[in-house]
Amino acid sequence: MGDLKNPRLIYLKGWLFLLAGIVAAGLVWCERPTLKVAMLLAISVWCFCRFYYFTFYVIEHYVDPEFKFAGLWDFVKYLLRKRH
Repeated sequence: MGDLKNPRLIYLKGWLFLLAGIVAAGLVWCERPTLKVAMLLAISVWCFCRFYYFTFYVIEHYVDPEFKFAGLWDFVKYLLRKRH
């Protein structure tokens, strides 16, 4: 499968990810509607967003400007290659 290049489909994909995340978080919260669960969900989402930023921006701009990541799997392969 090739890279997605159509801007409309790229936007659609982004909005679908947002919708899926909202629905998943909402279903988890509906299962256990407490302030603690809501806060843990918010912290979890924030931490995953920061990790994503770290893998694609921080590594590329501050650690190894030569390597361009195409996805999280590429980041894992990069880490495995760096160890050897």
